[in-house]
Amino acid sequence: MEVVYQFVNYGEDLNPEKNTLVLDVGMKTVPGVIDHHHPKAESECTASLIAKHPHLILDHIQKDEIEGEESGKLRIITHRLPDFDAISSIFLALRLIESGKFDNSMEKIAQYTKMVDSASLPKEIDLSSTPYSILRALFTRIKKDETEKNLERVREGLKFMNFLHTKSEEGYEIFQNRVLFSGIERYENSVRKAENDYFNYLSDLNRSEKISLTLPSTSGQRKKKVDGLIVKNPRSFLSKEWARRDRVNSSLGEGFTFLMTIFGNKRYIIGVDPEKEVNLRGLGKLLNERETKKREDSERELSFRWYDGNCPFFNFRIVDSPQDGTSLTHQEIVDTLFCFSKKLG
Repeated sequence: MEVVYQFVNYGEDLNPEKNTLVLDVGMKTVPGVIDHHHPKAESECTASLIAKHPHLILDHIQKDEIEGEESGKLRIITHRLPDFDAISSIFLALRLIESGKFDNSMEKIAQYTKMVDSASLPKEIDLSSTPYSILRALFTRIKKDETEKNLERVREGLKFMNFLHTKSEEGYEIFQNRVLFSGIERYENSVRKAENDYFNYLSDLNRSEKISLTLPSTSGQRKKKVDGLIVKNPRSFLSKEWARRDRVNSSLGEGFTFLMTIFGNKRYIIGVDPEKEVNLRGLGKLLNERETKKREDSERELSFRWYDGNCPFFNFRIVDSPQDGTSLTHQEIVDTLFCFSKKLG
């Protein structure tokens, strides 16, 4: 069975198609389209949705039917720059189609992916020897244009997922096991790259803005003061994980709960640590109001909006700027953030 891949923007609304799987994008959860980024989704990532509801794959895709087609091809659509959840979802879907069932090692990968995608990896683990960090390190070595980078991420990621599945089937612990990657040069190099990334984080920290914010609790019953960081163009590819573990440099001694990361002065990713039981409910709405006004004033089309994390899995813990880049200046975004915090204080 030949597989062809298509990569689309985040937040695309897609419908089921014959001999096609849409994974980690699509804005719905139905046979053939499995996504968790919409308000009606369950509190699962895409990989754990596949594990929980394998019929979403098997009711839509039959291996025999694809192989009987003249083209004999399965098309998989996911978002551009596929991440851990997208890659593991592709792996689990392909293996499910081949075998027709979910085995224990597939379940382990799905549950680990759920921790990764929710940013809930335990802080006491050795970050550099986890599959998440190793795959991120592998991705940093891909120096190609985006079209080739997307495909290379899938190829590299599927190879890695197959390795994890095989080792799990052999009885090895796969979620934090430095020895597991010993003797495999590409993975040993990735472990070292993840270890050395901590020094990149310290460098980023020196040029970051430390802030203090008041944020709403996930229960909505109280407010909480937290430490935050604003980081422009970070060198560290694990900056979020190091920041949340950084009890030394955070004023409250609890790590940086809030992180605003800016890439190229165009994309803003804002998030909070789920362990701290706070969210950003209302911030996305406020940014969208100001984005709309700014675009109207400049006569710029409003094709995309800020994503506010409105799905059960994220519960408003993530805010992401429009796909075509925000019209707001950096200072306007920061002012909006502090206005949001002040209203809660």
